[in-house]
Amino acid sequence: MERRLFVRGAGLAGVLAAGSAPAIVHAQTTIRWRIASSFPKSLDTLFGVCDDFAKAIGEMSGGKFTITTHAAGELMPAFGVLDGVGNGTVEMANTAPYYFFGKDPTYALDCAIPFGLNYRQMNAWMSDGDGLKLLREFYAKVNIVNFPMGNTGAQMGGWYRKEIKSVADLKGLKFRAGGFAGKVLERIGVVPQNIPGGEIYQALEKGTIDAAEWVGPYDDQKLGFNKVAPFYYYPGWWEGGPQLSLYVNQKAYEGLPSEYKAMIANASAMAGSLMMAKYDYRNPAALKQLVAGGAKIVRFPKDVMEAAFKSAQDIYGELSASNPAWKKIYASYADYRREGNLWFRFSESAFDDFMQSQKL
Repeated sequence: MERRLFVRGAGLAGVLAAGSAPAIVHAQTTIRWRIASSFPKSLDTLFGVCDDFAKAIGEMSGGKFTITTHAAGELMPAFGVLDGVGNGTVEMANTAPYYFFGKDPTYALDCAIPFGLNYRQMNAWMSDGDGLKLLREFYAKVNIVNFPMGNTGAQMGGWYRKEIKSVADLKGLKFRAGGFAGKVLERIGVVPQNIPGGEIYQALEKGTIDAAEWVGPYDDQKLGFNKVAPFYYYPGWWEGGPQLSLYVNQKAYEGLPSEYKAMIANASAMAGSLMMAKYDYRNPAALKQLVAGGAKIVRFPKDVMEAAFKSAQDIYGELSASNPAWKKIYASYADYRREGNLWFRFSESAFDDFMQSQKL
């Protein structure tokens, strides 16, 4: 079923005025904005969410509000989009906020942290809990209005050249891990590497890194990691439900009429939901193909999971003691995680556990 959102009588989108005040758009003005992605076009799920979003905006506005989509490196580097939107170089971007944990670890709470929320829980905390409100306050300091736009669901734990039999095998391992995961892995002996998606294969092939994680079967197969690293581990405990975000320059956003603001909210929600659907539908077939091609699917040893969990909790405690923004938002996040896990224990987990043990 093709999902389209239409808003009748929509006004026209705006352009920024000179000076500090936003320009209020006037009727019959047509504008063209750009959205910069942190991902390459070859990843039709991660980059594709931008195309789905832009298409919906065009349809809702009757072609008056057009958005061109740009892959990582076209307008700015993959990791340059936060500053690019904040300073008005580009009007919009779509990215994984945990890429910017080096600026402030709090950004990771808008995406994923190790042993954090799954997709359903993240959606609940953001939409019906305090998540979006708290993060909007946080982003205001960098002139950005954020919207959830995409999720991959729980990810795999990455590709390894050698088998990981215990936490001791992680010592000195050069591992490409996105965002906050690197901090946790570092404490258990890993040497983390933060490399954009389009550059991972070459690093793994040349031996610059020993292992790499990206997303899951569908995207990983496209990137070809199985050709150079046979061991495919799970689960990706650092990304139980990583949310991607749409960044909008605050001044540009404030210059839009209410109809166009509503379009952005609705189009980002639709495109994000479609991304999750694509992953859930496409990952099963891709996983089968990877296994048929020789990939060895292996679960992380218990001592690796336990060591990583302890490392994560220690870091969260330290951040809560030193970073006021983290403390405020993480308190809400952690409270809901506890309640959400209690509920899922009796609902989703129990049902899934039974169904996945059946021969259907």
